[in-house]
Amino acid sequence: MSVARVPTQSANRYLQQLAKHWSHKMEVVFTPEEGTIAFPNGSKLEMRADSETLDIVLHVPEGEDVARMREVVASHLDRFAFREAPLTFDWREG
Repeated sequence: MSVARVPTQSANRYLQQLAKHWSHKMEVVFTPEEGTIAFPNGSKLEMRADSETLDIVLHVPEGEDVARMREVVASHLDRFAFREAPLTFDWREG
């Protein structure tokens, strides 16, 4: 499990954009404050937004590439946050 706290005042917007973007290909459940995305490789992304941060918990199954999954999540969020990108991801083991 990897966790990151991403400082941004647009967390709700980025959470919803990412969830909508991936809802065409993956199982996605979200509200403006929380979202969960299930990836085909068994990984799961959980997000929680507040007024100052986007908190991320990324579950990656054993045998899958943790660094690659972190990069997929970060690069997609940076794409939606182009006005303030690159966002700061303080990834750590959870």
